[in-house]
Amino acid sequence: MLFSKKSKVKQELFSFEDLTRFPMVFYKTIGEDLYSERDKNLVRRYLLRLYLILGFLNFNAYVVGEIAYFIVHITSTTTLLEATAVAPCIGFSFMADFKQFGLTVNRRKLVNLLDQLKEIFPMSREQQQAYQVAYYDKHMNRVMWLFTILCMTYTSSFSFYPAIKSTIKYYFMGSEIFERNYGFHILFPYDAETDITVYWISYWGLAHCAYVAGVSYVCVDLLLITTITQLTMHFNYMADTLAAYNGDEHSVAENLKFAQDFVVYHTRCLELSEEINNIFSFTILWNFIAASLVICFAGFQITASNVEDIVLYFIFFSASLVQVFVVCYYGDEIISSSSRIGSSTFNHNWLSCDSKYKHIMRFINMRAQKPASIRPPTFPPISFNTFMKVISMSYQFFALLRTTYYG
Repeated sequence: MLFSKKSKVKQELFSFEDLTRFPMVFYKTIGEDLYSERDKNLVRRYLLRLYLILGFLNFNAYVVGEIAYFIVHITSTTTLLEATAVAPCIGFSFMADFKQFGLTVNRRKLVNLLDQLKEIFPMSREQQQAYQVAYYDKHMNRVMWLFTILCMTYTSSFSFYPAIKSTIKYYFMGSEIFERNYGFHILFPYDAETDITVYWISYWGLAHCAYVAGVSYVCVDLLLITTITQLTMHFNYMADTLAAYNGDEHSVAENLKFAQDFVVYHTRCLELSEEINNIFSFTILWNFIAASLVICFAGFQITASNVEDIVLYFIFFSASLVQVFVVCYYGDEIISSSSRIGSSTFNHNWLSCDSKYKHIMRFINMRAQKPASIRPPTFPPISFNTFMKVISMSYQFFALLRTTYYG
């Protein structure tokens, strides 16, 4: 590994798998294993694949029921509020489906990207101290846990609130009947409430559907986070190493060797950033468009519903906002970290170096003027400005919906 530094501070030794374990393990809970082709246990591989396929077949069957419910009720203006209550769930479901589809199409590219990131991952304790791996691991896991808990709280609250409410009213508050409601608005092709057995089978099928949607929705973003975090780590390390480099302390040959190695390292990281962009850009585009609608409909429900629904939809609203913010945050991080390299070419001690070294530094600086970024089609590079654009789109939809409802 290039540009290693020594430090007296001892820390935990991390493996590449430590920084990718969270999304990998979480994804397996719905049957998705990115490295399934490398699994020598064929029984486990095919069982996981079968579990994944059945889970998504069940999931999309319920999505069809949601769409049918929406179509039936949207035709009547008196039930516009009730019809739009299912709209955020449909948007969320479409996002989960599209993310899973995008991951399936780009599976080999993603595995290859992870393999390349593993090749340049700092392995020794000294290198990891220089790269500040512990800091990035801690920061990344905090974001992942917060994001995951918030998104899964949404799916769990919608899934289990009706059963918990009915149980409390029936067993503890003296209600004469056990209300058989569902957490999501579904138009079933059969009577899903009269028979208790049919009800509970349908209910737990819907709960598993919500879990599959939540995991697939979250894990694609977690994979984006872990890949960008590692590239950000490399870009910041390059910027710090270059800024601290003193050409006076090395020979002409050593300076040239340093500059050439730096160019190779920098170029490889930029190529990896393009791979991330190719894998995730279309997924993020659909994500932002759908998120604008989801935030709009969830906000509309908050302003026009009863207290119980307000709490549920506020969780939904918050999860959607955080999801968009997290993606924009990491898009901004990769831009700022790769841009630092341009400043470092000026800030380090290069004045006494020979003309070849200066020439290389000039080209590094020129290349750094076009920072690494994630660029969804029709969108500018993802940054905090993108977050404001998505919020603005959501508000425009929200204002139109409010005018239609109250007009």
